[in-house]
Amino acid sequence: MNDPLAFALAVLALLAVPGPTNTLLAASGATAGFRRSLRLLPAELGGYWVAIGVLLLVIGLLAAAHPFVPILSKLVASLYLVYSAISLWRDAGRGMMEGAGPITFARVFTTTLLNPKALIFAFAIFPRGDIATLLPFAGLFSVLVVIVAQGWIVLGNAIARHAAGLVTPARIARAAALALAVFALWIGGSALAAALS
Repeated sequence: MNDPLAFALAVLALLAVPGPTNTLLAASGATAGFRRSLRLLPAELGGYWVAIGVLLLVIGLLAAAHPFVPILSKLVASLYLVYSAISLWRDAGRGMMEGAGPITFARVFTTTLLNPKALIFAFAIFPRGDIATLLPFAGLFSVLVVIVAQGWIVLGNAIARHAAGLVTPARIARAAALALAVFALWIGGSALAAALS
């Protein structure tokens, strides 16, 4: 997409869709609060930039020669999401109640790094061209990521504040774990379907 407005709308639409990173950001907003969750924003942004860079530079070239590479990439992402879901379920908010929280910088970075949305950003939304062409779009993308991430943190925080005793750290962690498991099944299922077709 070479039109900045179309690019911005496509990025916003994709970022706004609930996904594994958004689930973690909302859970952090609900348990750690808005200000403490802001430390996760560079993790999401860094995860997307590393993923998109690798996808464009390495995976794109490999996928042209080897059609199994995108399938393998999706399976790796699915396995990581399963691991993250099991960890969140097992901890069930214990770390959140102690103040450290299982939703760490590293977890958000890795989840974003393996987020299948990066595939769509890299191969369907970002324009093709040299670095000078991509830089303005990269800046716009970064701003939109930060804005939408803050929205998910605010949403999680608002849900926690208005749900009184119904929303506990354990319930938030388990809800986030279930959401991550659903995403893992969806990604893994699509990879297996592609492998079998």
